[in-house]
Amino acid sequence: FTFGFWFTDHSTRQHPLQYTLPTETMAAVAQQYYEEAAQNEQMGEEDGTYIAYQPLDGLQEHGVAVNDIQKLNDAGFHTVESVAHATVRKLSEVRGLSEAKVLKIKEIVKGMVVMEFKTAADALEDRKSLVTLTTGSTELDKLLEGGIETGSITEVFGEFRTGKTQLCHTLCVTCQMPVTDGGAEGKAIYIDTEGTFRPQRLQAIAERFGMDPSVALENVAYARAHNSEHQTELLKMAAAIMSQDRYALIVVDSATALYRTDYSGRGELSERQMQLAQFLRQLTRLAEEFGVAVFITNQVVANPDGMSFAKDSTKPIGGNIIAHASTTRLRLRKGRGENRICTVFDSPTLPEADAQYAVGPQGICDAQDA
Repeated sequence: FTFGFWFTDHSTRQHPLQYTLPTETMAAVAQQYYEEAAQNEQMGEEDGTYIAYQPLDGLQEHGVAVNDIQKLNDAGFHTVESVAHATVRKLSEVRGLSEAKVLKIKEIVKGMVVMEFKTAADALEDRKSLVTLTTGSTELDKLLEGGIETGSITEVFGEFRTGKTQLCHTLCVTCQMPVTDGGAEGKAIYIDTEGTFRPQRLQAIAERFGMDPSVALENVAYARAHNSEHQTELLKMAAAIMSQDRYALIVVDSATALYRTDYSGRGELSERQMQLAQFLRQLTRLAEEFGVAVFITNQVVANPDGMSFAKDSTKPIGGNIIAHASTTRLRLRKGRGENRICTVFDSPTLPEADAQYAVGPQGICDAQDA
């Protein structure tokens, strides 16, 4: 299976499991895998989407002790996929697990998670079924070919008052809407590093889309990060929360602010970039593991290499570390009045283009006529 939220007409292609497990164990694992796949597909037909990850408790049926499963949970591994994607060295760091146990668990999860080649035709069909989250603006959705993509990281950067935080708030509401209306029928997690989260704004946005404001607020899990270490810890908590319910979005506003203040000067630049890279790697893992859209904001600084008369002489901070981690990068800048301009700065699929939108009392909306 491919990670992400998918429409019910998603074609499920099974692949042979080619691993070195004993024949009897392999047969049992494969049988359960196909049964769970059929159950997931049936659930998807009933409620519109299905979740493509497997709870860690499923390892108990394959002979893994409850105590060992609890140790993995305590170490931040909450799904079978998270164990399958981790290295043997990383799993060996889990307190109480011997190397022999780690190798045994890795063999088991290899039979439960498909991690082999598939054709480009299959990959294309998967992408056709990928769910996107509406931004609240028609033109912005057109620019993004539907909205914010699930299963990957989208970064927005720009100076103050360009709508970065308002876009975060809007997505927290729209992700809860039905798939047919531009949502993903999932909850949202909001990690706030700058103290800009405002639940009142969520209420106004929910009313705009005809949703119950109290329900919309209950479906958003919020946490205030106070330093870069706490910010990383919150991701571990987020993984535990998402393994218990259906989530469609993770917001980090902003992803880089605390790293700028916790690490200062060129002497700490290398350490800062290393810690930021690890944080972004965890975000990437969560996006792939749970199929959620990860939406992060970034700050900008003046570009000393740019001309002072250039249209935009700023550049996003974080350097190549955040540039390589983000799948889609969007630049926001001010327009006339309440209008703003979004430019596709970097994307593997979207062409470089602009779209106008507006920031209103009820979140992101269509641009206003001048």
